[in-house]
Amino acid sequence: MHNNPTVFSTEAGLRELLGHPMELAARKAIPYLDKYCKAFIERAPFLTLATADAAGRVDVSPRGDQPGFVLILDDNTLFLPERPGNARYDSLVNIIANPRVGLLFFVPGFEDMLRVNGQAQLIHDEALVARCAVRGKEPRLGIRVTVEEAYLHCAKAIKRSQLWSAEVQRDRSELPSLGKMVLEQTAAADTPPSAELIRTVDEYIEDNYLTKLY
Repeated sequence: MHNNPTVFSTEAGLRELLGHPMELAARKAIPYLDKYCKAFIERAPFLTLATADAAGRVDVSPRGDQPGFVLILDDNTLFLPERPGNARYDSLVNIIANPRVGLLFFVPGFEDMLRVNGQAQLIHDEALVARCAVRGKEPRLGIRVTVEEAYLHCAKAIKRSQLWSAEVQRDRSELPSLGKMVLEQTAAADTPPSAELIRTVDEYIEDNYLTKLY
């Protein structure tokens, strides 16, 4: 590691090195969802949700379901159903403290993406959760996002990563099971988890996928 790295602490210094965006990129954000944003959201089975707590500590959480799972209520409002997870509710707790959120939508096969920023509220609306029911199970609440800006993001990151290419997919067996890794991360250094405990946790996780996906 270089002993004296250059630290950039001002936008002026950053721009001096990297330059400025072209005019179209600089003004591409719009304060509502147009027909292209809506079409993208309707096709997206996956997004990432960025939140921050009152102190500014940031968290990014995945959200995924069948295309159309994010409801478009109008040109400035989205509704994200809250599906069962690990009960930490990091994103939800953050939204209570700080309503600012950022969404990044992905469509398999599309190399460009959609970014949406705005403010969120946690709500239970009987009509909305009913629309989000899957296998007869309604979400207990959802995230209502008031859109402040939306814009399409170019394909460079997906192209560089070859994210959708089958040729770069890795075999999951390259790493231990999720249960084993989490148990080892949380165990005391001198008390590694037993094989029996690892097997029990792995079986619990797989059962949870089967019985508590919705």
